[in-house]
Amino acid sequence: MGKQHSIVIAGGGSTYTPEIVLMLLDNLDKFPIRQLKLYDNDPERQSIIAKACEIIIKEQAPHIEFVATDSPEAGFTDVDFVMAHIRVGKYEMREKDEKVPLKYNVIGQETCGPGGMAYGLRSIKGVVEIIDYMEMYSPNAWMLNYSNPASIVAEACRKLRPDSKVLNICDHPIGLEDRMAKIVGLESRKDLSIRYYGLNHFGWYTDVQDKNGNDLMPQIKSYIGENGFNLNAIGKESRNSDPSWIHTYDMAKFVYELDPDTIPNTYLKYYLFPNKEVEIADANYTRANEVIDGREKRVFGECRNIIEKGTSKGTTLEIGAHATYIVDLACALSYNTHERMLIMVENNGAISNFDATAMVEIPCLVGSKGAEPLSIGPIPTFQKGLMEQQVAVEKLAVEAYTEGSKQKLYQAFALSKTIPGADIAKKLLDELIEANKDYWPTLH
Repeated sequence: MGKQHSIVIAGGGSTYTPEIVLMLLDNLDKFPIRQLKLYDNDPERQSIIAKACEIIIKEQAPHIEFVATDSPEAGFTDVDFVMAHIRVGKYEMREKDEKVPLKYNVIGQETCGPGGMAYGLRSIKGVVEIIDYMEMYSPNAWMLNYSNPASIVAEACRKLRPDSKVLNICDHPIGLEDRMAKIVGLESRKDLSIRYYGLNHFGWYTDVQDKNGNDLMPQIKSYIGENGFNLNAIGKESRNSDPSWIHTYDMAKFVYELDPDTIPNTYLKYYLFPNKEVEIADANYTRANEVIDGREKRVFGECRNIIEKGTSKGTTLEIGAHATYIVDLACALSYNTHERMLIMVENNGAISNFDATAMVEIPCLVGSKGAEPLSIGPIPTFQKGLMEQQVAVEKLAVEAYTEGSKQKLYQAFALSKTIPGADIAKKLLDELIEANKDYWPTLH
């Protein structure tokens, strides 16, 4: 394991960057790094995060060469991994994704429904651009993409860059597995062995065991049936859980009622209970505002604090513990470990009764050649029906982008389970086209 890696974090100005950097520094024993770069096309925003990260790296691992840049050539030359978490349009556009649909009594959400499609159409160009920079300057590198909305981005990668070395991943199932481990009293999600299938933010656990093969499903299901994924019942709920997340964890018990044979991903609430979500939403203060007033202020404030003091001693910035899966993935690719991980891959028969070209999220064995999907077999009618509808929405959205087709985006909106009728879909689409005119391709 002697190789020292070079990494660029694309989206260096993100509030998640410091915790990713801290997480990488915490894992140097298994994943050694010689160079760490931050790349962002907004150098002003990145500079605050970068200056703080530079101080942290000097204190913890002075041997690592640190670079922060807005130059694609400087950012992507001589790297082994591109870790991408970009947000095209930043929180200002996220706010529109959430607030515009609410005018029509449709839920506005970052990755689901019309807001997710709006964000998706903004993200495709940015993600493809990063793939192209990587292939131009470091053709042997791998891109680990966890930019949202992952399902639309993954479909766009499949369609537009089918041969690129990109793995699309998501940390949400990791968070749920952490919660399942706590429910059954285990130390870590790594003590679980899971089976899961679906689309991104749209899936079901079918089996959860401990490392000795004991079936943990009955215990977890009984807990979720009563409490959802909320950990208050065992006194383990995090103090800084935002109200919107607490509600999301609570709602899992109602989603679970639809199929008590499986454990659902919490995002399914947006598709199955959209009216409930609209009822509790505050059209003037959405999740974007929660993040701007919470996480955004906290992280940037703390970075300024580090810069002012010239040291990170006593910092409140935390290691992104849930982000360790990124290191696991990089290790699996570097050292050919064949670790089992949830990855978005082209179905190709893994789910035997589902579209072969769909980008599904399923367990894969990851080695130096990428992700090898495990067989899932046939899935039940309920899940299959929901997934077919949602995968069609995602494919139509990507086709709308590649063909500049307003008609296809209208179809995607009309088909989404989150939008109650084609008439509303049409009005909503017109308003979102206007809101996104600086970001979307021209639609005819």
